[in-house]
Amino acid sequence: MTMGSGKARTLLVVEDDPTINQALVDRLTAEGFGVLCAFDGPGTLAAYDAHQPDLVILDVMLPGFDGLEVCRRIRAQRPAPVLMLTAKVDEMDVLVGLGVGADD
Repeated sequence: MTMGSGKARTLLVVEDDPTINQALVDRLTAEGFGVLCAFDGPGTLAAYDAHQPDLVILDVMLPGFDGLEVCRRIRAQRPAPVLMLTAKVDEMDVLVGLGVGADD
């Protein structure tokens, strides 16, 4: 599966739990995506700057600084789709994520 033009796209998976991270990588790789990983806020920004991924799947609760701050900084650089990955279910948490620029 690819997004848009038919060429394989690069996704940046940001999840500090190794089990969840690996499950996401395995599934997305099986679907034909190129997958990069990051496990904390600073590592995410470094990977984003270095590789310019087509999509970021971003955990909210990260070490270093949280996913909301990562999303703010990504949005200040260039528009790339950001999907927030979180166990939080409170409506306010969803609104805050969307407010900092997450796409979903």
